[in-house]
Amino acid sequence: MENYFEPMMEKRDVNAISALGLAHLGDGVFELLVRTWLCTHGGEMVKHLHRATVSYVSAPAQAARMERMLPLLTEEEQAMYRRGRNAHVHMIPKNASHEQYSKATGLECLFGSLYLLGRRDRINELFCLTMEEPHAL
Repeated sequence: MENYFEPMMEKRDVNAISALGLAHLGDGVFELLVRTWLCTHGGEMVKHLHRATVSYVSAPAQAARMERMLPLLTEEEQAMYRRGRNAHVHMIPKNASHEQYSKATGLECLFGSLYLLGRRDRINELFCLTMEEPHAL
């Protein structure tokens, strides 16, 4: 039986997945981390959890976190980020600029790639370092 909760793919197999496919997965990984962070920090009432989650996972917020994360990335991670950032998206949300959405897509592609490669410790390290920063709306 496959373990979809903790995948361990080879780099060549991850590279075969489209940048937007990796970003799709990375979006879910990042949102799960944010939801976990909000619940474990207990600062939000249940009725406000969704709104708080959305404020952290929005493209402008992800772009701001990516800016703080960039100096921490290895060359390989920067390549994963650029792959997502340079992906051709067809729709950009009204609340984000093209640049913000590209950076957010890059973050999601990075997290999706790291997740499939089984590098959950590195995902957690990057996530925790950016969550220590003030919340960017």
